Amino acid sequence: MTSAMVLCRFVHFTVVLMLFGAWVFGPLLLTRDTALGKPLARVTRWLAALALVTGVFWLLLITASMAGAWDAAFDPSTLRLVLSNTFFGQVWRWHLLFNALLVALLLTPWRSSHSLRIGLASLLLATLAPVGHGAMLDGLQGQWLIFNQIIHLTCVGAWLGGLMVLVMILRQPAGHAVRAILQRFSGVGYALVAGLLVTGLINVRVLTGQFWPTPLLSGFALILLIKVVLVAMMLGLALFNRLRIKECEQRLATLKTSVIVEWLLGIGAVAAVSLLGTLPPVIMN
Repeated sequence: MTSAMVLCRFVHFTVVLMLFGAWVFGPLLLTRDTALGKPLARVTRWLAALALVTGVFWLLLITASMAGAWDAAFDPSTLRLVLSNTFFGQVWRWHLLFNALLVALLLTPWRSSHSLRIGLASLLLATLAPVGHGAMLDGLQGQWLIFNQIIHLTCVGAWLGGLMVLVMILRQPAGHAVRAILQRFSGVGYALVAGLLVTGLINVRVLTGQFWPTPLLSGFALILLIKVVLVAMMLGLALFNRLRIKECEQRLATLKTSVIVEWLLGIGAVAAVSLLGTLPPVIMN
């Protein structure tokens, strides 16, 4: 059951983050572009549908885990109990509602409304923050931790989804001002990286009582270290591409490979986070 939970968390987090980021960066990177507008819309519809499916599956796994039996996941009374009497259920019913509304929106003529899409995607992203370690603390400290997690997820989602849009552009670079697109992306990227690092350090400090959990090479600390290494590799690739931005038009194949690797590293970091959410941090205080 734990393996299924980690996989479900990974897929759900990934699609919600990319969905949010694609809609944040879409208008910025695809200015006056129509060639990639339809493929991006098709991808985001599939992402929204997959998010809803994995969100429901996550609820079933949590219900089965709490009840200690797989058949409990399909028992209406047990599901109602989880949705109404647990903190996870109270958050998750809103999360699933926002996801269902988003899927419905994308099937109507109103799907062209960017404000509606980004609004529902933001609510979907925000309701991921209290799930997992964000619910460990009570009172004002817990509320600040959830707020910090929302900022962290916003930065991660924008970066990951932006990379997905960038990959789509680099697969069909004809007609795109690649250098200008990279400059716009990297300009916002500085703020995203800063927000990601600061909020990540705050999360670790609040949850563990230390600037880095110990022992270093076991449990929570080891998976956190893997996540940090993956993010550091992403930053290295991003810096490499930024320093060589003047010659990007002459090395499109290398640039595309580099961005794809950076994107995959980001997905790997989300996988590490999915596993982290099932592990208890070392609380010092």
